Amino acid sequence: MQFFSKDDVTRLAPYEPLIQALATGLLEPIESPSRIVLNPNHDASAVLIMPAWKPNGIMGTKIVSIWPGNNAKGKPAVSAIYVVTSCDDGQTLAVIDGTELTLRRTAAAAALGAKLLARSNSKKLAVLGTGALSMAMVMAHRSVFDLSEIIIWGRSLENAQTVAENLSHSGISASATIDLQSALASADVVVAATTATQPFIRSDWVKPGTHLGLMGAFTPQMAEAEPELLPNVRLFVDSREAVLQKGGEVLQALRAGLIQGSDVRGELAELLSPSLNIVGRTSDQDITVFKSVGFASLDLIAAEYVLRDSYVYLDQ
Repeated sequence: MQFFSKDDVTRLAPYEPLIQALATGLLEPIESPSRIVLNPNHDASAVLIMPAWKPNGIMGTKIVSIWPGNNAKGKPAVSAIYVVTSCDDGQTLAVIDGTELTLRRTAAAAALGAKLLARSNSKKLAVLGTGALSMAMVMAHRSVFDLSEIIIWGRSLENAQTVAENLSHSGISASATIDLQSALASADVVVAATTATQPFIRSDWVKPGTHLGLMGAFTPQMAEAEPELLPNVRLFVDSREAVLQKGGEVLQALRAGLIQGSDVRGELAELLSPSLNIVGRTSDQDITVFKSVGFASLDLIAAEYVLRDSYVYLDQ
């Protein structure tokens, strides 16, 4: 059995090839039942169990813990472990740091969605949120777009400045702000990665032509954008089944009668399929939204990419 640490995952899964691996892997057959959500404390904290497999190949099971209250304690809100099992003999082949795997595949999926849906000449990125995903989102989107400006928004200016300073250590210039309306007004691509339980992105603040990636709000009780925004956008999702069951503001908009299921114009694999010809953006004035709650196929594809040169993968 091999163990792949956070540093191993970072080294083995750079964003540009990982994004391409997701684009290719989502077109391959993967079996993935609905994730199991456990609430041991009967509050906002949760444990998710997310399996996926390729028959006669490998199975991956992610166990992810989400404790939103950790942010106030200076601890990560999300932690995870990923276990790889042989579908041939049931043996455990590898254990991967699931936290880094989740960060990288989430950021890669957001950037892939933006690549497919944002204006090709997009130059300005706003990242909403200052948690562990904030730097990952910048790195992933920089591998897709030639960015001239990066804005980090947070409720705490100090936290936003810390993210900007950490980016500067990697040679990336970014500014920090707590003025959300201004950030939305100047950005071509906006990506939100928070654990918000109340919407903070006002529908009248999102300007025509914007691409908005909503990567948080992974339960029905959470929301990053006002549900009232969704009737006025071209809406796409990572997984239709997962989002229509759990997707925060999408599910809330459905329940309020603001949109119908048919208003979800496509999911990530459908946008990638050359045979379906799903149209993403129809004009530079469209507001496109990519809503993601995460699904296990993304983890399996990312894990396979990490394992591609190891004996685990080569023996399959």
